[in-house]
Amino acid sequence: MVFSSATFLFLFLPVILTGYFALRGTPLRNLFLLTGSLLFYSWGETIYLMVLLLSIACNTFFGNRISRSSDNTRRLYLSAAVATNLLLLGYFKYANFITDNVNLALSIIHVGPVDLAPVHLPLGISFFTFQAISYIVDIYRGDAQVQKRYSSVALYIALFPQLIAGPIVRYASIEKQLSERTVSATAVAEGIRRFIIGLAKKILLANAVGDVADDIFDHSPSDLSPLLAWLGVVCYTLQIYFDFSGYSDMAIGLGRMLGFKFPENFRHPYISTSVQEFWRRWHISLSSWFRDYVYIPLGGYRGPQWRVYANLVIVFFLCGLWHGASWTFVIWGLYHGLFLVIERLGFAQLLQRLPRVARHVYLLLVVMFGWVLFRSENIDYAFGFIGTMIGISEQRDSDGYLMLYLNLKVIGAIAAGIVFSMPISEWIQERWHRVAAGTGGLIVQHALLIALFAGAATMIAAQTHNPFIYFRF
Repeated sequence: MVFSSATFLFLFLPVILTGYFALRGTPLRNLFLLTGSLLFYSWGETIYLMVLLLSIACNTFFGNRISRSSDNTRRLYLSAAVATNLLLLGYFKYANFITDNVNLALSIIHVGPVDLAPVHLPLGISFFTFQAISYIVDIYRGDAQVQKRYSSVALYIALFPQLIAGPIVRYASIEKQLSERTVSATAVAEGIRRFIIGLAKKILLANAVGDVADDIFDHSPSDLSPLLAWLGVVCYTLQIYFDFSGYSDMAIGLGRMLGFKFPENFRHPYISTSVQEFWRRWHISLSSWFRDYVYIPLGGYRGPQWRVYANLVIVFFLCGLWHGASWTFVIWGLYHGLFLVIERLGFAQLLQRLPRVARHVYLLLVVMFGWVLFRSENIDYAFGFIGTMIGISEQRDSDGYLMLYLNLKVIGAIAAGIVFSMPISEWIQERWHRVAAGTGGLIVQHALLIALFAGAATMIAAQTHNPFIYFRF
């Protein structure tokens, strides 16, 4: 069940909100929300709900032990907790990847392969595992108090708005909200507005350009012309941003309806003028998680410069691996890590001497070539596609097919995507509030939101499947 499905919009969400508000002020409110969250997860995963429950049980146990133990024992329990979480993630996400690479090595020395049946990847395991590690580490560091009840830890890890694809919510930032939070009419209205905007991003923009990107990337690079390849990359660049930021908006909006305040996950990343800036604006909850729980413990900016660069490469190797069990993701992570090192070696200072437009073009080119790696099924396809983009690979004269893709709907979606990937949305929000303060402002607001929701709902009714890109992680 996804946020952009009719089942969620017209059945699950109304039932959850009705029950939640009916239980306001009672101790049953959290239990009802937890039950709904587990139902939400089990809707798509059935028996693999047990993996989530096992994760919750293990982290409840380790959290209690860490809070009660002496320093030396606490470190032991911390190590055991982190290892348990990583082993759980490693088995379900990387077992087949590791086996495939081991078998490749064994074939070189003419040794028989290791047999392993395909291992199912439970939805959202990368996200809820990182939240679980946050819970353990925050308790160990003394940044937050332990939740002694299984149900309280379960609500933090399994809360349905951010369970499947984030944002990754730190335990320390939400600890008090688990037991005490205020649900006001203003917060609910703000949550509804944010949810509808996210839904429109996903359905009206991401899906429109995503159809083009998917179709182009389904072709062999040799069947494409450079223009078609670039169109595919442009569409995917917009698709992944509006798909993921749309999901984050919906999650944040749902959280606001329930009285929670989740962190922002995107701040117009495509307006950046360096890779460093891009990662301060893209998937903020993940990049800040790696900064605080991996990069800084490795030494961060301390020590000799070579160590700082090594730390960056390690972090982005892990960042790439977190996104998927494939060498394309690993290379994508190392690719971004390499550019971060290059910028720190002095290229960032050189960039500052260039006009902002030139710096912006540099960033977009780096990111878009990176998205080819991210989107491709294997390394050969990625390099072949990049070769077509820059005109050095074998290719067909297929520019005539451009007009098959560039209909009014797609052109409009690309234009709107470019516009709304810029801070113009903040400008609109500022004037939105000014309009609301004037006569008839609320009517205008509501009419616009209703129009967006109706347009998205109409598209949902016409489609059978609206998967989010980040669900695969």
